[in-house]
Amino acid sequence: MPTQIIVVPPEVVEGLGGKAAKRVIARLNGHPERLGLLPLNGGGRYLMLRKDLCRALGITFGQELSITLSPDPNPDHIDLPAELQEALTAWPEAEAAFQRINNAGKRAMVRYLEEAKTAETRARRTVQMVERLARGGHPFRAV
Repeated sequence: MPTQIIVVPPEVVEGLGGKAAKRVIARLNGHPERLGLLPLNGGGRYLMLRKDLCRALGITFGQELSITLSPDPNPDHIDLPAELQEALTAWPEAEAAFQRINNAGKRAMVRYLEEAKTAETRARRTVQMVERLARGGHPFRAV
């Protein structure tokens, strides 16, 4: 199933804090998930449900969902995988570069690591990204 979007009604967006609301805790059929409240062209907001999230929750296209939204009390929080945290701690240059990346970029890095199907792939991806950061490069592009 492809990525799905859910348009959030304007009155719900207002209840979440209006234009200032950027991240929410969405309960999808009871399952909590931190998501971004993304802008629509022409106004309005929507939630994007990634393919892997839909798959993990058993969500299918056209299915009715029970959704509850609340403002994320800690919108800048990102859970780092243990491998990434350990690698950044061991390589201060990489950690300094990582801290300069915006939160969306950090979340993309974490998602890339979490999508790995094997521990070996996850470890290889971690080493590549951290090495690229330490050398002043982009975490996803070889120098």
